[in-house]
Amino acid sequence: MGTKTTYDAMFSTVIGKEYDMLKLICPAATEMSRLVGESVSASNNKSEILHVVELGGGTGITTLALLSAKNNLHILSVDNEPTMQQQAKLSLQQWVDSGCLSFSAEDALTALQGLEDSSVDIVASAYTLHNFLHSYRQQVLKEIFRVLKPDGEFINGDRYGLDDIRQHTHTIQAEVSEWFKVLTPINRNDLLEQWLVHLFNDESEDHVMRESVALQQLQESGFIDIKLSHRNAVNALVTAIKPA
Repeated sequence: MGTKTTYDAMFSTVIGKEYDMLKLICPAATEMSRLVGESVSASNNKSEILHVVELGGGTGITTLALLSAKNNLHILSVDNEPTMQQQAKLSLQQWVDSGCLSFSAEDALTALQGLEDSSVDIVASAYTLHNFLHSYRQQVLKEIFRVLKPDGEFINGDRYGLDDIRQHTHTIQAEVSEWFKVLTPINRNDLLEQWLVHLFNDESEDHVMRESVALQQLQESGFIDIKLSHRNAVNALVTAIKPA
């Protein structure tokens, strides 16, 4: 509990309102960002400098979790949404100045295609891949596999839909109900509307990332030691290794 309190305090200081609001609306999302950082921290990679590509850096919440994980990281944070990335640049300027963080404004696939084969130790992400169309996501996974070094790791905290459709629907209903309970008393119907509109996109058939299909895509891309853990409703952490 003490570690999490310290972690939350640091994020509230650096990221500020962005982190506080996300933690209020979707505590599972901030927990997944923490777990992505924790997974990087637990990496056994012995490289002097760990080259990390973060897909969908957003406002920097997961970026900060990664930066907090180890002292020997160089992170390329990729996000083609300029408003969100600008917030990350402002919040995380000290790491840019120190040379351990840089940014790309390209989309995930284009950024990955610009990297050399076997040039990256870790590809990490949180709440990005579920936004992709199925065909685009499959291309991204293949590119992740290509750019990773042998024994390189893919770490993703994201929305992995339940294979049981009825159970999945009940879970989504409970999630939406919680949004109303949190946002209505503080008169944030604007945020409520945005999240509901985005949810329709997440749950559309051409986007939704079902667990069994997602893990199969990783296997078909060449990954081994594929693990799904820390499931919380539709949220889960997935890790996979590129074989040596």
